[in-house]
Amino acid sequence: MVLDEFGVDYEIEVISAHRTPLRAYEFSRGAVERGVGVIISIAGKAAHLGGVIAANTTLPVIGVPVKSSTLDGLDALLATVQMPSGVPVATVAIDGGKNAALLAVQILAVSNDDLRDKLTNYKKKLEEDVKKMNEQLK
Repeated sequence: MVLDEFGVDYEIEVISAHRTPLRAYEFSRGAVERGVGVIISIAGKAAHLGGVIAANTTLPVIGVPVKSSTLDGLDALLATVQMPSGVPVATVAIDGGKNAALLAVQILAVSNDDLRDKLTNYKKKLEEDVKKMNEQLK
């Protein structure tokens, strides 16, 4: 998992904006006090979880729309990305959990030199991987 690779502590919880709205409220309202720096919200179908979380915290929220219906995740993408002014939810691609984790690490790295160094090394590895792929083509 990306967060493990970067040594970022995290918590995981199943919350539904529609079936457990009070828990969504409590989770987001208490996040700062728990030391959370960024919240990643993963949701399908109506996908209102990211917006509900963002409405109740000042922390950055990253939404990950997922394929969970006959609309191949397009419904979740639109529900996540179409937020009203004043309630931003950064949104990655459908099923883009890896990029959501990397974006969270980048946000945290703004004030964490160790994470910034790890990201620099990660980007260098990506570059090396592409160079190796290119060499294999020759």
